[in-house]
Amino acid sequence: MARVLFVCHQNAGRSQMSEALFSRIANGRHQSRSAGTRPADRAHPVVVHAMREVGIDVGDHHPQKLTDDLAAWADVVVTMGCGDECPFIPGKRYLDWDLPDPAGQPLDRVRQIRDDIGKRVRDLSRMLDQP
Repeated sequence: MARVLFVCHQNAGRSQMSEALFSRIANGRHQSRSAGTRPADRAHPVVVHAMREVGIDVGDHHPQKLTDDLAAWADVVVTMGCGDECPFIPGKRYLDWDLPDPAGQPLDRVRQIRDDIGKRVRDLSRMLDQP
């Protein structure tokens, strides 16, 4: 079982969607968490709406601060736009996903981001399932 940490700036959009979609796809085979380098107070409302469209409610998820302990928990760290703010811990596998920030985007654009993340987490789950 792999432990995957999804990290972005606010933990209110990309990383929240990634964690929720990955959790659904991994279906208990792997664990996931998410965090932000500068967490917001809540998930972006447009992200909550887009995720409810696919049957996932992230409205009660509270953005959390990225800590060294949280990064140490992970086997794989997926970063999304946090650059040098994300800690580097030797021995971890790092992936950087170039995804636009959904903050302030119209719902149609957030749907596109959500669907892109869905493809990426499916690929990640398949990769982690390989022996």
